[in-house]
Parts: sequence; structure tokens; C-alpha cells
Amino acid sequence: MRIGPYALSNPVILAPMAGVTDRPFRLLCRELGAGMAVSEMVSANVKLRGTRKSQLRIDHAGEPEPRSVQILGADPGLMADAARYNVERGAQIIDINMGCPAKKVCHVAAGSALLKEESLVGRILDAVVTAVDVPVTLKIRTGWDTTQRNGVNIARIAESAGILALAVHGRTRACGFGGVAEYDTIAAIKASISIPVIANGDIDSPQKARAVMQATSADAVMIGRAAQGRPWLLHDVAHYLARGEILPEPPLNRVRDIMLRHLNRLYEFYGEHSGVLVARKHISWYSKHHAGWEAYRHSVYQATTPQQQYRHVRAFFDTLINRMEHAA
Repeated sequence: MRIGPYALSNPVILAPMAGVTDRPFRLLCRELGAGMAVSEMVSANVKLRGTRKSQLRIDHAGEPEPRSVQILGADPGLMADAARYNVERGAQIIDINMGCPAKKVCHVAAGSALLKEESLVGRILDAVVTAVDVPVTLKIRTGWDTTQRNGVNIARIAESAGILALAVHGRTRACGFGGVAEYDTIAAIKASISIPVIANGDIDSPQKARAVMQATSADAVMIGRAAQGRPWLLHDVAHYLARGEILPEPPLNRVRDIMLRHLNRLYEFYGEHSGVLVARKHISWYSKHHAGWEAYRHSVYQATTPQQQYRHVRAFFDTLINRMEHAA
């Protein structure tokens, strides 16, 4: 699959997730085999650019090509300016967020709220595509609610505006993340346009990825929540799509080593105090399915320094590994 001049190494993409797809996680997923990793959404609000959070979100040091940065807003001029601003700071692909269902985003008429205003969608897309010389992509949902699945209309507007790839989450804004994703609308979108279409929503295994691609004829899949605590999943999906072979789950010592590498990068990226806080959710995602985690969680969460947190997490996994070795 290509997005402008960029040929992806495989058709498996890490979805943008606020508070999750920071530079440490994007780098990890790319190293483990993702074809592309999209950044957390960056607000087009000029007043927010100087905040530490915003500055961290536009830090792409060491990231491989292509570097895709997602921008969020509802004003065509501000979105065009945000696109230029991010390209100047290393973005090689600009992705436009029209899929986020969060209330705080929709209340300012951004994210998936834009799907109700097709004319505004067109003006935003025209403004951003005209503003930059890099590929522009778009992420949407199937519509505002189940009575307004206008994804096909939005897709046609996007193609006409010069959008070079379209990611579609198989839920409406009203669905949030509840219920089950549907893929019929994605299939209809794919049949209606000629640009690449990326299917998203409830893709949590290699088999599901292939089934969704077959059902929709999508050119790629995008994986979000299922990669939390399982960043190797993107490689496993890509391997299965290419070779038809299901890889075994990684052994505990590899999970431990991946997680510890991730923690070290979080400490380095955010600093000691913030790094420990950000790491907690990732530790929980890596650990929650393993026996004994609930009893151990308190001691891990009580850690206040990287050294303490790292030591507790390593001890938990080392205990699991030793227990399995003795049982064998």
C-alpha cells in the first residue's frame, strides 16, 4: 500500500490514540513490525502549541518514515495553519481527525461531530490539502449515528479534495466504542472511491484482520485498543496476512523485555515523575491477563521513582517466569 510517495512495509497501521500513541509507543510498534504508526491528535488551537503536552506530541526524533501526524480542529484556516506547522516540525503525512467520538471534542464541533456538516468537511479538507505539499489522509467513522451513516458521501468528498488515503472506524459517533463494529459501510466506501481505504474497529487478532479485509476489500487495517499491552500484535497480523501462519504468543521473558524497554523510553521521554505516572496504564495493559497481577498491582502503583517501578515490574514477571519454569 502507498500513501503518496511512501510505500508501507506492510498493510498494518497503529491507530492514533490520545494518551497512548506517543513517540515511545510509536517507535516500539514500528520496531516490532507496524507498517506505520499515527501520532496522537494535535490540536489546531494556536493557544495550546506552547504547552508541554503539545510540544511532546510533535516530538518525532528518531522515528522512521513515514511520520504521520494527526491534527484536530473545526476551522479550515486553523487546520491549514496546523498542517503547515506540523510539516515544518517533521510530519511527512498529515492525518485529519474526523473520527474521535469524545464528548469534549464533539462539543467544540471537531472530531466525528464534523460528519454532520458535509460542506464544512469539504472546506477543511480543501484548506489542508492546499496548505501543504505532503500527503493528507483522513480518519472518519461511518456517520454521526445509525440513522445518518453518510460515510460514502464523506469518502467521495475526501477523494475529490485530494485526500490520499481514508481510514474508517466501523462505528458511528453515537456508538462510541460500544457494541460491535460493522464493516458493510466500510465495504460500501471502498466500492465508491479509488483511493486506499483502511479498515478500523474491533480488529484484535490476525484472523479478524484477514476476515475484515476480505469483507471490505480494504487495502490495510488499523489496530488501536487491541495493541495496548500487545504491541507485537501488529507484526503478528502482518505475518499472517503475508504468509497465512499464526505465530504463537510471545514467551513471558520476551513480554517482560519489551515492556521494560518501553518503560525506560517513557522515563526518558517524559522525565522521571511524569514517566512513572504515564507508565502505570501501560504496565496494567501488559500485566492484567497474568495470574497474580491484582495482588501485585498495589505495590507497582505505589512506586514513585522509575527505579522502584522498574524493579517491582521486573520482579513480578521474573516470579511468573520462575514459576512456569519450575512447573515444567
